Amino acid sequence: MVALAETALEPLVGASLGVRDIDHGFVLHNEYLPVLEDVSFDVQPGEFVALLGPSGCGKSTLLRLVAGLDRPRHGGLTVDGVEVTGPDPSRVVVFQDPTLYPWRTVWRNASLGLEARGLLKQQRNRVDEALALVGLERFAQVYPHQLSGGMAQRASLARALVNDPRLLILDEPLGKLDSLTRLTMQGELTRLWQARGFTVLMVTHDVEEALLLSNRVIVFSDRPARIRADLKVDLPYPRHRDHPELLRLRREVLGLLGLGGDW
Repeated sequence: MVALAETALEPLVGASLGVRDIDHGFVLHNEYLPVLEDVSFDVQPGEFVALLGPSGCGKSTLLRLVAGLDRPRHGGLTVDGVEVTGPDPSRVVVFQDPTLYPWRTVWRNASLGLEARGLLKQQRNRVDEALALVGLERFAQVYPHQLSGGMAQRASLARALVNDPRLLILDEPLGKLDSLTRLTMQGELTRLWQARGFTVLMVTHDVEEALLLSNRVIVFSDRPARIRADLKVDLPYPRHRDHPELLRLRREVLGLLGLGGDW
């Protein structure tokens, strides 16, 4: 694997996030299905916050609300004190699937954000810088089918970074990678966050991954999701899986998820 590179991209000031009294759900077969219930928390600029909870409890739904892709039925969200009313280039989502356009090269996929905003002609160098940052500069002219899973996810990250996001929203971005690639990408994602300074909100089902990467872990109940715990992970980077405090936190989180007996 190629390590993350040094580039001319300057560090950012991450965005703050406020989530207030969120209730949300969907109408299914003419019946209301509650998904999120009384969810409130704050994220400080530059924090890395992981969201954990049972599958289907509403974590990805919450990410869509933060991204402005949906509006909550009750409550509100703010970024830097401004209400979230729709998508914004400063808030970028990276999904589990890279969602690259197969007919566009890696470079052309990474340039989509600038192209959509009419900025590509003036800021082409940003695409090159983002690809270098994720170690794909030598693969700029290849197509998605020529990439490994890890490389495709790097390309997806580069596409996000081109927009200079102040809030990076990650929906299980490493969930479909093989175990060795996932371990490598965990370290590189941490270094990327430290180098750039943006705020991260990440959904994962991997308890160890959440504790290795984040400053805080927010644990949700089953649907309708309510916050069960908000745990601070006060450990230096890089972290080691056998650190006693990390093991203690892992036991605590598994207990909160009803899996304490599986430790």
